[in-house]
Amino acid sequence: MDYYDLSAAVFADKIGVQRSSISHLLSGRNKPSLDFIMKITSVFKEVELYWLIDGKGTFPKNSLSTLPSSTPTFGSSKIDEGKKIQRIVVFYSDGTFDEYLK
Repeated sequence: MDYYDLSAAVFADKIGVQRSSISHLLSGRNKPSLDFIMKITSVFKEVELYWLIDGKGTFPKNSLSTLPSSTPTFGSSKIDEGKKIQRIVVFYSDGTFDEYLK
């Protein structure tokens, strides 16, 4: 809210939540739900999901960093020859996913 210079009321209106929800979060009474976090990242595209959840990554989001640095990527670790891939799940930024089974 500070970065965008928004009041709590305007921020709540922009992401489509009750103004009291923002008040409860700011006072520490409640913690944000996943739905609440997803609303923020869908409205404010420069807010990185991992940064918002656990402080990893950057704010505002830069186009080069979309995964936390501790997340392994293909080719970055040795493959155990005794293990076989059973399924791959791809998660999209809108909260949906696709699952591919062998």
